[in-house]
Amino acid sequence: MRPWAETASDVAGTSRTSEKIALLAEYLRSLDPDSLAVACVFFTGRPFPAADPRSAGVGWAAVREAVERVASARPGAFGEVYDRSSDPGRAAYDLLAARDAERERLGERVTHPDASLPEVQAAFAAIVEARRPAARVDLLAALLERLDPLAAMYVVKVLGGELRIGLREGLVESAIGSAFGRPVAEVRHAVMVTGDVGEAARLARDDRLREARPSLFRPLQPMLASPARDADEIARRMPAPMWAEDKYDGIRAQMHKLGEDVRLYSRDLHDVTRQFPDVADAARPMSWDGILDGELLVMDDASILPFARLQNRLGRVAPSPAMLAEVPAGYVIFDAIALSPAPGEPVIPLLDAPLTERRARLESLERPDRIVLGHLEHPDSAAGLDAAFDAARARGNEGLVVKDPTSLYTPGRRGLAWLKLKKALATLDCVVVGVEVGHGKRHGVLSDYTFAVRDDRPGHEGALVTVGKAYSGLTDAEIAEMTRWFEAHTLRRLGRYRLVEPTVVVEVAFDRIQASTRHASGYAMRFPRIARLRPDKRPDEADTLSTVAGLAT
Repeated sequence: MRPWAETASDVAGTSRTSEKIALLAEYLRSLDPDSLAVACVFFTGRPFPAADPRSAGVGWAAVREAVERVASARPGAFGEVYDRSSDPGRAAYDLLAARDAERERLGERVTHPDASLPEVQAAFAAIVEARRPAARVDLLAALLERLDPLAAMYVVKVLGGELRIGLREGLVESAIGSAFGRPVAEVRHAVMVTGDVGEAARLARDDRLREARPSLFRPLQPMLASPARDADEIARRMPAPMWAEDKYDGIRAQMHKLGEDVRLYSRDLHDVTRQFPDVADAARPMSWDGILDGELLVMDDASILPFARLQNRLGRVAPSPAMLAEVPAGYVIFDAIALSPAPGEPVIPLLDAPLTERRARLESLERPDRIVLGHLEHPDSAAGLDAAFDAARARGNEGLVVKDPTSLYTPGRRGLAWLKLKKALATLDCVVVGVEVGHGKRHGVLSDYTFAVRDDRPGHEGALVTVGKAYSGLTDAEIAEMTRWFEAHTLRRLGRYRLVEPTVVVEVAFDRIQASTRHASGYAMRFPRIARLRPDKRPDEADTLSTVAGLAT
C-alpha cells in the first residue's frame, strides 16, 4: 500500500495533467495483474469497482474510533483534528504521525509491515461482511496497525470515497492506455461496458480490450442526461428529428434477467430485488433474457402514482403482502443494454446500436401489465417540446428526457445526446436557520443551509419550522460572503452545525413538496436548490406553512 500511497501523493502534488498521467503509467507498469486491478480501482476513489454493489459500510464514527485506538489518542481527538480540514484521511494522518513522533522521541524504533493492495481490498471486503459495528472497527484498526501514516491516510480516503488528489476517472483511463500502449478510446469503452476499471486495466495489459462485454447480474452505471434550461435550448442543440420520453418520478433501475433469475439494481448499483418482489415476479415468465434500463415506480392498474407513494416502500428489505397490495410497484422500460435475439440464445450487447434499433427491440418484447414501455413522442420544435412537457406533467411525471434517435448507449456518461427538461414546480422564500461546514472543495466554508418557513397555524404564529436543506445554487463568491456573515451571527455551535440568527432569506426552488417527519414543518422539499439570496426581504415576509401545505402532493 505504501508505494500506491506515495504515487497518490505525487499525483496530488502536481496540477499538470500530463505529469499525473505519466506518474500513474509508470507505477501501473510495475504491478502484477492482481495489484494492477486493485490499484486502478483505488485511484478512482472507490474501495471496489463501480459495478460492484458493495459499500464499505464504515461511517465517520467507526473511522474515528479505529484511528483513535491505533493512535492511542484520547477520545475526541480525531474530531478536533478533522474540523481543521474536513478530511478524515488527513485527520488520520495527523494523529498517526503524532503517535510515531512520540514513539521516536521516547527512543522506540518505529516500523510498519505494510499490506499489499489485494490484502487491503480483502480487508475492505471483510469489513463489508462484518455484521456488528464493533467488528468493523476492529477490522479497520487491525488494517491501520500495519500501515504507516501516509498509507493509512489513503486507506481512510479510499474507504470513504474521498480521494481528493485531483484525479478524474478519465485520467486513470488515459494512464492505463499510456502504460500499456493501448488506445485510450478502447480503454474507456472497456470501462464503460464492464463497469470495472480494474478489469479494463487487466485487459489492456494483455491486449484483450476488444473482449470487454457487459455481463448479466453485474450492473453498469446508467447513461445520464444533461440538464437543459428550456425547450429553446434543446431545439438549438438537437435539431429534429428528436425523441421526447416522459421523465418518470421513481427510482432508476436496471433489470437483469436470465431464465427465471431476475434481479433489479438501483442507480447506485445495489441489488433491490427483495424490495420489489412483485416486479421481479412479473418479469420471470417473459421469454427474453438480457439487461434493461428503466424506472421503478408505483402503479395502480396502468396509472403511475406520485413518488410519495413509492417512499412507503423504500427501506423495506422485504415488504409485507399487505404493503405489496397497498403500494403495488411496476417498471417502465426506456432502454435496452443487452438482449437475447430469441429465447434460449446468448445475450448480445446493444450499447453500440442506435436508439432507434434499441427501441424497436423493446417494442417487440412481450410484456405483462406491470411492465410497460416509456411514453414516447416526436416533437419537431421548441413549441412541440413545451406541449410534450405539459402533457408529461399532466400525466404526473417530472418532465421530459429528449434524445437523439441515433445515439448510442454510453454507461455512466453525461453528454448532449440526452437532454432533460425539468421545470421547478415553484419557489418559496425561506429563512436560513442553520448552516454547516461543507465537504470537498467547500470544506472551509459554510455552504450547507437549513431553512424554514413561518408557522401560521393558530397558536403557533411567528415560529419558524424547517422544511429543507440545500447546498447548491449559490456562487463561490456568495458562499464566501455569507460564510463571513454567518460566522459573525452564530447563536450556537453543535459540532460542524451552527444555529444562526434567522434573518437571511433565500429563494428556494424545488420539484415537489411531500409529507415528511424529517422536518419540523411536517413537509420536505424534493431536490431543493437555492435560486438566489433575497436581501430585499425580511424574515417576516417569508412564506408560510399553509402555503407549503397547499403545494404538497
